[in-house]
Amino acid sequence: MDRLIYTAVSGMADSMIRQGAIASNLANANTIGFRAETFDSTPVSVRSRDTVDVRTMVSTGVLGAQMTAGSTIETGRGLDIAISGQALLTVQAQDGSEAYTRRGDLSVLANGTLVNGDGLPVVGSAGPITVPPGGTVSIAPDGSVLVADPATPDAPPQIVDRLKLASWEGSPIAKGLDGLFRVRDGGVLPADEEARVQSGVLEQSNVDVTSVLVQMVEAQRLFDMRTKLVATAREIDESGANLMRMS
Repeated sequence: MDRLIYTAVSGMADSMIRQGAIASNLANANTIGFRAETFDSTPVSVRSRDTVDVRTMVSTGVLGAQMTAGSTIETGRGLDIAISGQALLTVQAQDGSEAYTRRGDLSVLANGTLVNGDGLPVVGSAGPITVPPGGTVSIAPDGSVLVADPATPDAPPQIVDRLKLASWEGSPIAKGLDGLFRVRDGGVLPADEEARVQSGVLEQSNVDVTSVLVQMVEAQRLFDMRTKLVATAREIDESGANLMRMS
């Protein structure tokens, strides 16, 4: 009985992790720049003294994120940007560390700090970017932050900094619970000088809602099946106990 129930409980734990990742993806289907979480299950064999597999557990974990680009929509807003290619926008996380995202709905706070839609300061060549008050801010295709003085409309905009667009390819990165990417075991990503952005455009989440709904149904059915295995294990245990009492 113990072999059956432990195997079933292992499978139920697997289903719970799956449901958590699926729920996160579904909840962020409309989050700008969101990257869908990926997960996988690994069989874990338990062997007897004769090296025979007596039961197989399952270990499930969130592997990372699906890095394919999401669809884009035009907004016409100068501070909305979509990053071309695979580069990531660098921001300052809540703990002060450098983190990375694809969320490009930028805005300027009253103190002049450039932030993204999560309210996180956007990092440039020398830390968080600040712009002079009263100016008209725009983003150039190479990520340069331009500020024009409304009092002198004929004067060309001035470059105050450049977005740090980071290259992650070849570097081990992990997605945190806050939805931001970081380098595994610490460190920072190098800037991608060739990266480009589009202004007036936003990249949407890359979550495929239809596929996520199918995954949710499959995960729920699998959980129900594994729950029935626990009930079956209980019935077998009770039947065995009744036989012992009869003898």
